Amino acid sequence: MPEIRILPELLINQIAAGEVVDRPAAALKELLENSVDAGAREISVQLVGGGVKLIKVVDDGSGIARDELPLALARHATSKVASSADLERVASLGFRGEALASIASVSHLTLTSRCAGDKHAWTISASGPELSATAPASLASGTSVEARDLYFNTPARRKFLKSEATEYAHCEEAFKRIALSRSKIGLTLQHNGRVQWHFKAQPLAERISALIAEEFRAASLMLDEASTGLRLRGCIGLPAHSRTARDAQYFFVNGRFVRDKLLSHAVRQAYQDVLHHERHPAFVLFFEIDPAQVDVNVHPTKIEVRFRDARGVHQFVFHALNKALSRTATGATAASESGGAVMNAAGAAHAIYARQGGMALGVAQPAAFYETLFGRRPDLPPLEETTVAGNTAPPLGYALAQLSGIYILAQNEQGLIIVDMHAAHERIMYEKLKGALDDHEIPMQPLLVPVTFTTEALDVATVDEHHDILRKIGLDLAAVSPTTLVARGVPAVLQDADVPMLARDVLREVREFGASRVLTERRNELLATMACHAAVRANRKLTVPEMNALLREMEETERSGQCNHGRPTWHQISIAELDRLFMRGR
Repeated sequence: MPEIRILPELLINQIAAGEVVDRPAAALKELLENSVDAGAREISVQLVGGGVKLIKVVDDGSGIARDELPLALARHATSKVASSADLERVASLGFRGEALASIASVSHLTLTSRCAGDKHAWTISASGPELSATAPASLASGTSVEARDLYFNTPARRKFLKSEATEYAHCEEAFKRIALSRSKIGLTLQHNGRVQWHFKAQPLAERISALIAEEFRAASLMLDEASTGLRLRGCIGLPAHSRTARDAQYFFVNGRFVRDKLLSHAVRQAYQDVLHHERHPAFVLFFEIDPAQVDVNVHPTKIEVRFRDARGVHQFVFHALNKALSRTATGATAASESGGAVMNAAGAAHAIYARQGGMALGVAQPAAFYETLFGRRPDLPPLEETTVAGNTAPPLGYALAQLSGIYILAQNEQGLIIVDMHAAHERIMYEKLKGALDDHEIPMQPLLVPVTFTTEALDVATVDEHHDILRKIGLDLAAVSPTTLVARGVPAVLQDADVPMLARDVLREVREFGASRVLTERRNELLATMACHAAVRANRKLTVPEMNALLREMEETERSGQCNHGRPTWHQISIAELDRLFMRGR
């Protein structure tokens, strides 16, 4: 058996480098974090060859004293923690004291620094295990770290690096994370002699716009929620502007970028009711918590954290996001769509509405039809009263016509609104059902004429077994034969639904997942199924008052910008877009 021996210092550093600086982007991240911790107000980054040939980071921070330069390149030497108590409430980005030593062990590194009050800067170099003596150097202030020929002495690791473009992309992402987390710091990134990014100190909203695109800023919500030592602020994308990939998701805990399963789960849960399948939200979120309540010493890269009260953190983040997304009633969203700026979800501006003339629509259904879906709306004026010049228009304006029996066309201050009437009605019904069940039971409407229908024997057995649960969700079903059921009551808001089809779908849910799961973790899926049955169908012609009633309900309903499956329920086309389409003014 081989004898146990102490590893050489160089090998120890190279093993650490394998964990801390597995690619140029990881080295850049560590150097940028050091600059931030040093209190820098300006940071400049130069890369060559995707960071493999050169990584140079220059900052105007506090600097390192001459006598401490050799220590800065020693392993486990740091100014950021001094005891286990300090480690339990780390507030700085760096604290391990491994980064510079690890980078120096696999590159030709030059460290130059000048503290305030020093006559000149001092420099020290490292090449693998060899350290030079400190020498005078020229530097205005702060610190410069230059790492050349990364992995020159570990060729096996260098072989695992990707193309220059790929390595640069990872470096750029590390730069963007720091730029987002510290908008008050000016930053510059050069690659192969060309400036790629340049930022002056600026407000967070402007930094987000510059880094993630103006479209995200224009289609997002700002939020700032606080409770008992916790705070969540930042910018979250509207569900209708989700993405196919997770490429615009930035979560920072006390200023540190993290990828945390607990936080990711809270975000997914908040969006699950409004996001289309296989889509991902965009967000830039900053979570602030007492450093003593979060452990950042989980992984060498410091990208993972562990919360002492994981459940409390999850609930706070979920409820903060859910609250913000609940404010996305269509009226508020309409203002964002047309305004082109970060939306404050507190409400929507109303505008003076020009006179709208009547149109011969040829609608066939009586106005009473809508009353069976929503109930009487005493606040809804007749069409002729809503189109008088000088009246204040609601955000979604007033209905003009139906298109193909599917879409409602409406005019508001900004231009043309197109509404998918089934999707919009489905969301309204869904929210009404959720609200009713939150009040412990969905109100039932007894049927004047009970509906009898044939079904599977399993459905009949399910009714016998779960009769009380079915009544709780507003369904009064009874067996009249081994393959026949009778419906004597349905949820009051669904009285216009196809009763046999509604009953069969609900019974299938209860049978497959069990009554307890249906009313807990599967509750929303069940209610979405029920709402879909109640929503107004395609080719159902509505009167103008009915269409206007639907628009008003959308404006008052939470999350009405998306249907239950996350698809958008409406779209705004501005007058300017219409002018461009028809080349007006050219």
